[in-house]
Amino acid sequence: MVQAPPVTGSLYWPHLPSGQATPSDIAVATASPADYDDHFLALRADANIDLHFVHGVKAVTTREGQAAAALADIVVRGLSQSRLRRLVALCRDSAPFEALPDGWLRVLPTDAPLSTPNAWSRLLVNLKPEDWPDGVDHSPALRAAAALLAKGPDAAPGIGDAFLKGRTLAMWRKALLAGPAASIDATLETLKQDDGLEACVSVAWMPASALAASPRRFVRLLGLNSSRWPRGIAEDRLIPDHIIPTAELDPLPVALADRRDFETILATTSSEVVLSRARRDSEGRLLGRSPLLARHGEEIYLRRNAVPVHAFSETDRLMARPLEFSAEAQAVSAQGCWRDWRRSEITGHDGLVRVNHPLILAILARTQSASSLQRLLRNPLSFVWVYAFGWRAPESSAEPLVLDALGVGDLVHMVLDRALRDLESADGLASAGAETITAAVDRAAGFIAADWESGRAVPPTIIWRRTLDDSRLMASRALSYGDDLLPGARSYGEVPFGGSEPKSDAEMPWDPSAPVTIPETGFSIAGYIDRLDVSGDGKRALVRDYKTGRPPRTAIRLNGGRELQRCLYAFAVKALLGDDVAISASLLFPREQIDLQLEDPEAVLAEISTFLHGARISLAGGAALPGPDTGGDYDDLAFALPANASATYCIRKLPAATERLGDVAQIWEAE
Repeated sequence: MVQAPPVTGSLYWPHLPSGQATPSDIAVATASPADYDDHFLALRADANIDLHFVHGVKAVTTREGQAAAALADIVVRGLSQSRLRRLVALCRDSAPFEALPDGWLRVLPTDAPLSTPNAWSRLLVNLKPEDWPDGVDHSPALRAAAALLAKGPDAAPGIGDAFLKGRTLAMWRKALLAGPAASIDATLETLKQDDGLEACVSVAWMPASALAASPRRFVRLLGLNSSRWPRGIAEDRLIPDHIIPTAELDPLPVALADRRDFETILATTSSEVVLSRARRDSEGRLLGRSPLLARHGEEIYLRRNAVPVHAFSETDRLMARPLEFSAEAQAVSAQGCWRDWRRSEITGHDGLVRVNHPLILAILARTQSASSLQRLLRNPLSFVWVYAFGWRAPESSAEPLVLDALGVGDLVHMVLDRALRDLESADGLASAGAETITAAVDRAAGFIAADWESGRAVPPTIIWRRTLDDSRLMASRALSYGDDLLPGARSYGEVPFGGSEPKSDAEMPWDPSAPVTIPETGFSIAGYIDRLDVSGDGKRALVRDYKTGRPPRTAIRLNGGRELQRCLYAFAVKALLGDDVAISASLLFPREQIDLQLEDPEAVLAEISTFLHGARISLAGGAALPGPDTGGDYDDLAFALPANASATYCIRKLPAATERLGDVAQIWEAE
């Protein structure tokens, strides 16, 4: 009988529960078992049965193999933070790490790749005893471990002896004997080891050659497709047949061996043989029949979605009984969510929560920032996800090809802050000439670059130098721009307010711990003002927010709720310096040297306060709904939405969300 293998249940034999056979009577075989090994490992775990791999399992499928592979990754490709974290997770009890306290990985900056020796040196030099969980400086132990790992393939034997033990160390030494240290990661991929099961009491999965030598009563043969059983000769011959006949070079070709094994299995299996082939490969291409099937009757096609006669595992059983699966809590929830996503009205799966939910009230009571209030106005659903659930988009620690817009902005702001402090510590920015500003920016860029390289991912060297040059240019333009110079002005950078911690020990124009509350909204705000200039008489103040991107094509006021910083920062300055101070707020785009002034900040604040008050009431009333930024290009939590949400789900839900939010949604149209 010839069958095509079903998706699940291919290992199950009804003879076991019926008592017709014992596990030692059953075998599954193919000519090339490596093509199926990963699938059989997954099926074995799902069914929780003893399936013996006669030819052994891949070493890297075990924890010991993964530990050796983690070390090999460092030896071959170099030390980085992500590779070190993987190694520590698998070899926590190794000698170099035993002296380090629990939780020591917290001393590593999460977004720094640490992929060069210089980066590790800078990090270890800057670590202080208070940075470690137990208050003791363990930098020497970490430095010794990093130095050993950085030695590379030439020191592979010593590295293995230091970091591995037991079966893992034996596996490492075996790999070094089997191949060069420079490719030990590839060697480990090919290593096999015994799975620890006894063949005499287990169902066996094996190569056809092994089954031909040790027959079993019930057999299933897989992969009977053309060019796969019997297999063809893959390599080209270097010596022509007329010089040395093929029969002498290869007396038993692989194709002939496969045919012989097939016939031997058919002749020695006493009870039943099931022959299986696939109709299509993993990419959907049609596959031909093996010529070995020509004499074995008609095929019985088993469809991929066919209900199996016997369940192989819990998953198989539930898939075979749709009515039973539909009653499961997980299935009910998934089906309800899918149906709600397809409806045009707002449902509980779109952000509706009960009124005055304690968690919602808690996040509304926290001190806000301009960015969090922008998220509240334009994407209430994401506001809840970020501040109530604590969701964050994962950050890659790999070195980028170029810095993204956010990274460039951070870099420029850091250079500006450092240069401004340098200038103010001398004669002040107001009296500084172009050469003085340029020199201060160059010094600041050098300091920030070294600090950045030790704690964050950096692009390749040439691109990184070009990025630093661009940052110097923008910083120089920002500090040189002076269309509204204040007499005797004192300039401050990265000025904290509302309880934010100062980023440096520079002089502050006010008490940064003093609270700042937006009137008639119930919101307190905190943050950092990019730059604040206060006149010598204290009667005028200039608030500037730097933007490293492209300026808008037209004048903006609220920009649909995206632009709140100018107004909120101007209000914070007036609240902290006094009502008698005249405030001017602007957005400065140093790349284009454009300064966008905010006209009538008090009127804008009154308008924002109305929208924020309404947003607070709406969210407390249970409307954590999608907004215009939901699923957009800059929505870092779009992965939590339905697929292609911006083109389907958001378009479907936005009208109902707009109606539910009422007057709050009007800010989306504000200029």
